[in-house]
Amino acid sequence: MVNQEEEEKKKKPSEEVKTTSAETPPMASSSSSSAASASAATPSWFTPKRLLVIFCIINLINYMDRGAIASNGVNGSRRICTESGTCSSGSGIQGDFNLNNFEDGVISSAFMVGLLLASPIFAALAKSLNPFRLIGVGLSVWTTAVVGSGLSFNFWSITLCRMLVGVGEASFISLAAPFIDDNAPTAQKTAWLSIFYMCIPTGYAFGYVYGGLVGDHLNWRFAFFGEAILMLPFAILGFAPADSQKALTAAETAVSQGQVGSNGKEGAFSGNEEFRDGSSQSFKLTAGGRMRNQFSRFGKDMKVLLANKVYVVNILGYIAYNFVLGAYSYWGPKAGYNIYNMTNADMIFGGITIVCGLLGTIMGGVILDKMTNSIPNAFKLLALTTFLGAIFCFVSFCFKSMYAFLALFAIGELFVFATQGPVNFVCLHCVVPSMRPLSMAISVVAIHIFGDVPSSPLVGILQDNINDWRKTSLILTSILFPAAAIWFGGIFLKSVDRFNEESENPAIPSERSNTTPLLEGDAAETKSSPEPSL
Repeated sequence: MVNQEEEEKKKKPSEEVKTTSAETPPMASSSSSSAASASAATPSWFTPKRLLVIFCIINLINYMDRGAIASNGVNGSRRICTESGTCSSGSGIQGDFNLNNFEDGVISSAFMVGLLLASPIFAALAKSLNPFRLIGVGLSVWTTAVVGSGLSFNFWSITLCRMLVGVGEASFISLAAPFIDDNAPTAQKTAWLSIFYMCIPTGYAFGYVYGGLVGDHLNWRFAFFGEAILMLPFAILGFAPADSQKALTAAETAVSQGQVGSNGKEGAFSGNEEFRDGSSQSFKLTAGGRMRNQFSRFGKDMKVLLANKVYVVNILGYIAYNFVLGAYSYWGPKAGYNIYNMTNADMIFGGITIVCGLLGTIMGGVILDKMTNSIPNAFKLLALTTFLGAIFCFVSFCFKSMYAFLALFAIGELFVFATQGPVNFVCLHCVVPSMRPLSMAISVVAIHIFGDVPSSPLVGILQDNINDWRKTSLILTSILFPAAAIWFGGIFLKSVDRFNEESENPAIPSERSNTTPLLEGDAAETKSSPEPSL
């Protein structure tokens, strides 16, 4: 009896060990649970509202740069020579570098090169790397490029710097919108998006005023130096060590856990030196395999995106819309100056855009939330507001009175800017969550490469040939009508809101969007709350 009891006692510890090991995967669960407890104990400083404010300020500065380079104070005017041979010196960038309207339009569109190359890269890297670090890298390039714009000495040097500016926009534009949509209260999603996209017209408007003041009183180069100073703190913030540790993502953790399982060594998680030093070749092969997987996954995601009729129709309407808005934003002050002899066109266009941009963008988001934010309702709002905006803007250019023009054009802009929240709501909700960064990245690339990038040089060519800003403006404005027609067609498409689709069919952790975990180290805790805890 004694021997039997002793044998049973010897068996119990080993059985308990087996049970524990069977229920809890080695190292992976202990690491994840410790990370979760650490995250819960020390929540990140980056709450949803604070990050919304940060993203808005970054977006504001980015578009302020575009407004500044379009202002009469910075952009200036060409050298004019009379028949007798007397030439004026010109002013601003156009005067210093003696640019024609086509070359001037190229400078406004050159950022697209950097944006086109960098947006898909940042969207893909966001699935496996810290998003805030990616933003920090991009904004560092942006700040350097803006300083280079101020130091440029000819057409090609400033064009190259403007190309690099596009990298900065690419670093956060594909990450900010999915984050906002994930963390906004359910009943206010479009309103939160509208607040973010409200910074586009507001940034342009501030840029007009800022560029006019600095260019007229100092020199156009100082406008770029001032922008770099404003953006520098946010570039540095992306590399903040304390919060970057809390922002380690679920995707990175999943990759690390996958490496443990594939190599069969606990040292990958526990910091075992033998694993790190003795299997470097295996790690290199794994990294190479991950790179190939990234390209393969990107190709598959692109096929899915382009097969999505709702997404494609939405982007086609957005391209036509942005073609007009891009040319308005760049040539507006110069057209106003020439058509209506506005001596202070920068201030006037800046003031109208600030007021109408703020009210119109918020109005669009609030109305869609009141209508119940759905994809068909978003298309209805897009078609109606764009059509009404096109009518008022077109009629405004027919009047010779400056005051009649300003009144009608302001109403038109109010309707036109109401599209910002709904159009991006469709981009985010017609795809599964893991594809939101790519959806936003391709949206930004498409509306620029087919929209405002060609529109500025093309309008410049049109004006060089007909030499009549009123006719040029009317031809440009008429393109808003096809945009409204395309969005009207979207109402009749079969659409599915995929916002919560992956929560019902969980995806592999490494394939999910890497946006929400900016708040805390543990993605699950962040996702579990329907409304953000502030």
